[in-house]
This record gives sequence, C-alpha cells and structure tokens, in this order.
Amino acid sequence: MRINTNVSSLTALEANAQTNFSLSNSLEKLSTGLKINKASDDASGLSIADKLRTQANGLNQAVANGNSAVTLLQIADKAMAEQSNIIDIVKQKLIQASTATTSRDGMNAIAADINKLLDQLDNIAKQTTYNGISLLQASAAGTDSAVAQTFQMGTNAADTIALAGGVTANTSGLSLDALKASAGGDFAGVTAASAQIVTRAYITTVDTALTTLNGWRSDVGSTQNQLESAIRNIMTQVTNTKAAESVIRDVDYAQESANFNKQNIIAQAGTYAISQANATSQNVLRLLQ
Repeated sequence: MRINTNVSSLTALEANAQTNFSLSNSLEKLSTGLKINKASDDASGLSIADKLRTQANGLNQAVANGNSAVTLLQIADKAMAEQSNIIDIVKQKLIQASTATTSRDGMNAIAADINKLLDQLDNIAKQTTYNGISLLQASAAGTDSAVAQTFQMGTNAADTIALAGGVTANTSGLSLDALKASAGGDFAGVTAASAQIVTRAYITTVDTALTTLNGWRSDVGSTQNQLESAIRNIMTQVTNTKAAESVIRDVDYAQESANFNKQNIIAQAGTYAISQANATSQNVLRLLQ
C-alpha cells in the first residue's frame, strides 16, 4: 500500500472535475436558454444558426423597407387622386363654358376657376414628397419627370421591386399648359361664341390628360400590390427562419433539466468517492502500530 501518491483519490478528483465542468455547462444552458453559448458547444451549429439569424434580421429589414415603400406609394396615389378630381372639375367647367347659354362674363369666371385649379394641380405635383423624394415630378423646383424608385425587398442584391419613373403630373406633363395659358387669358376671343369654340377644343385635351394620369396611378397601384404580396411572403420566411434557428440554438429545458439532475447526482457521488479514497490511506496507519 502506498500513501505518497494517492492514485485512487487523484482518479476520483479528475472524474469529479469533469463532472463539475459538465454541470457548469448545463447550468449555463439552463440560465441562458441557449444550447449554444460558445463555439465549443457546437461549432458547425453555431455557424448555421448565425447565418439563419443574419438572414432573419435581413428579412425583417426588408419588411420594414416594404412598409415604407407602401407608404410612399399611398402618398403618391392619394395626391394623384386629388389631381384626378381637379381634372374632372376642369372638364365640367369646360363643358359649362362650351354651351350657348353661358355668357361671356360667365366664361371669364370659368376661365379664372380653371386657371386656379390648374395652379393647384401644379402645387400638388410640386409638394408631393416622401422623405425628401419628389414623387410626381423631378423636384420641387424642376418640372421634369420623377425618377424611378427601387425598393430592396430581400437579402440578396437582386431582390428588388421597382416603381417606374416618367411621372410628370403637372400641367406640362399632362399637356394642359396650353389650356392654362388660354384660361389665364379668359379664353381669348371677341365673342362668347368664338370663346366656346376654344373651350370645346380643350375637352379632348382634358380627357387625354385624365387617361395619362390614370395610367400612372395604375402603375402605382400595381407596384403597391406587388410590395404587399412580397411583405406577406417575407414575413412567412422570417417565421420559418426563426424556427430553424431555434431548433439549433435554443435549449430543450426538459432534456437539459434531466441532464443537470444526472450530473448533479454524479458530482455528489464523486465527492463521496474522493472522501473514501482519502479515507483508504488511513488504513496504512494500522501497519505502523
């Protein structure tokens, strides 16, 4: 029997240290709710879970992008809806001015109304913006066409939805500038009859402008429908991606609780084994008596 090196005690101590390490890992998992707390827990699982988390975060941002884009399109649509109302009223007034029962003074009043209405149509085109982006013309100062808008709706560079440019919802873009100039001059003509000839000529012009405006609104509406469909699809992807990450990263509390109890029992037994291994060496004293 040897007492200088208590091999039994060292063996029991080593086993107990390993058990305590496992017990500590189990406690960490139970306290964080995560099965993977560091790379050594599951290196490949951590890599996959991190990629899934990054994907889910990107998809959540795409949903936010889509909601912002829908808001932008709703602003543009409502603005063009009001412009459509303005054009409807302008047409009504042109029809009123084109009949023989309207006096010259009445036509002058109608011309003033039309001029004001077209001024407001231009104001709407100038003032309709979202976060500094002009939606119905190039800018507040420039009356050229609005530029196309591209919305990022996914985690890949190619995952985009575009709103076509070319919208010029002002009197110039709708070919109403000649009508505006004529109305500003009280439908130039000496007699009411000659002025009525002028107003009748613009009825078709207004119809064409309304058709053009409705075409732009149709594109906005189609793009909004596309965005809303994409948002619903992405939200489903987020749910499934999060579920996949959870399977890899999150701890199963029932399973880990059972493992903790097992390791705890083994640790207590290990402590008892160490005490017994140390007690065994006391038997050597009997040889020395």
